[in-house]
Amino acid sequence: MIKVYTSSVIDAPADSVWSTVRDFNALPRWTPFVADSRIEGGLPSDQVGCVRNFVLKDGGAIREQLLALSDFDYTCTYSILESPMGVENYVATLKLTPVTDGNRTFAEWWAEFDAPPGREAELAESIGQGVFQAAFTALKQLLRR
Repeated sequence: MIKVYTSSVIDAPADSVWSTVRDFNALPRWTPFVADSRIEGGLPSDQVGCVRNFVLKDGGAIREQLLALSDFDYTCTYSILESPMGVENYVATLKLTPVTDGNRTFAEWWAEFDAPPGREAELAESIGQGVFQAAFTALKQLLRR
């Protein structure tokens, strides 16, 4: 099992960051790599169990299921159902923590998954930097005060 962990400090209040990321269907609004997204079956985008089906700007299609969402803890946990990356048993959590010094946000995103032999390092780098860190960088730019 591969474990990937990325963290960052966002110069915006946790409530503002959370209002941007809590919508499970909002990836095109705050990530640089998602072109389009929809929630299957017309379910609300904050209903645990809903499935988002999105297309990456490079054309890849991914389906993910919302496993948990907590407005109290500022956390979102989801799994990948289908992906061109070749990962299996993928579960990730995005968590925000208020930083009282400067009214900022400590953002953490981690995932655990199985990878095909020989691709572990490549996938860990791609997910950690190419997805999680790229999304944090985009959030910082979007929410810049």
